[in-house]
Amino acid sequence: MNLSTTIAGIRLKNPLMPASGPLVGDYEKMMILEGFGLGCMVTKTISTIGAEVPRPCIYGEKDMIMNAELWSEYSPEYWLEEALPKLKREINIPLIISVGYTKEDMEKLIPLLEPYADAFEISTHYVGKDLSVIGETVKTIRNNTAKPIFMKVSPHIPDPVAFAKVVKDNGASGIVAINSLGPTMKIDIKNRKVLIGNDKGEVWTSGPAIKPVALAIVNKIKSAMPDFTVIGVGGIASAEDVLEFLLAGADAVQMLSAAMLKGKDLYEKIIKDLPSVLEKYNFSSVEEVVNTELSKGNVKFVPDNPVINHQKCSRCGLCAKICPYFALRLEEKVLVDKEKCFGCSLCESKCPVHAISGVLSDD
Repeated sequence: MNLSTTIAGIRLKNPLMPASGPLVGDYEKMMILEGFGLGCMVTKTISTIGAEVPRPCIYGEKDMIMNAELWSEYSPEYWLEEALPKLKREINIPLIISVGYTKEDMEKLIPLLEPYADAFEISTHYVGKDLSVIGETVKTIRNNTAKPIFMKVSPHIPDPVAFAKVVKDNGASGIVAINSLGPTMKIDIKNRKVLIGNDKGEVWTSGPAIKPVALAIVNKIKSAMPDFTVIGVGGIASAEDVLEFLLAGADAVQMLSAAMLKGKDLYEKIIKDLPSVLEKYNFSSVEEVVNTELSKGNVKFVPDNPVINHQKCSRCGLCAKICPYFALRLEEKVLVDKEKCFGCSLCESKCPVHAISGVLSDD
């Protein structure tokens, strides 16, 4: 099975890479991750000074990470004198160096990092929403490198398509979508305090919980700019998730939070699972998924009613309990009141034994 893909002219043996963050914070960590078979490597974001990180800084829940970390805690000197020279000699996959944040930072850092990078990823998390400032930042980077530049869009940007157009017009090669969601907050009720965070009690949220937001932004950008490279990130935790992002419009994907929640060997598992998952959904390669048009917009305004498979039904009663339109009731079996049913699909999507069809699916 051919797992290869291309981002801005860079060929990857498979579409999976880490996202910038704690797991790629130094040379040793990145070399361990490379051993899982990744298609590309990304560094933690390097800035002009090392970050002072509040502790504790990371909190994990079932489907999300809340993180108060900033950029790399290491100085540029560590990266330039130790980590990057070793990576350049020893790593066998393309290296994307993540850099932040301002135009002035780029003027200092890009020329120094240029010898070690196959491409640059630029975080705009702390730059604000002014697209003219972001455009000038991209222009400054392009004046200092001929290598691919991927600008990372934050979900707080009001118009991600306008963001993508501005960065492309100023020399960017593609988009990474999306950065973590926030600010967010974690409260400890017992002790009446914010559990982790910066001096404002704020953290940033990532992981499977933000996947629907990430998919929508990836698709919005790719639909408007089909020839612009998009790297999808935000909630990937399985090979199926990878395919979803590729169908939404991503050319490759990044994952970090799920590996922190489930274990770092998740990278290896996803890569091993990809061939069988591609086959399961009748794809012959990753590139076929990338080139497949996603069907959407087939909207109708009349309801389809749920059909209950009474052989499959466990009579748990969940569908009746959650129906927003009070159209289902559990007697000896689940009954549907077609006059009340709105055809919303909540029952079908939540049935634990998949005994309901007819709204989202025909079987």
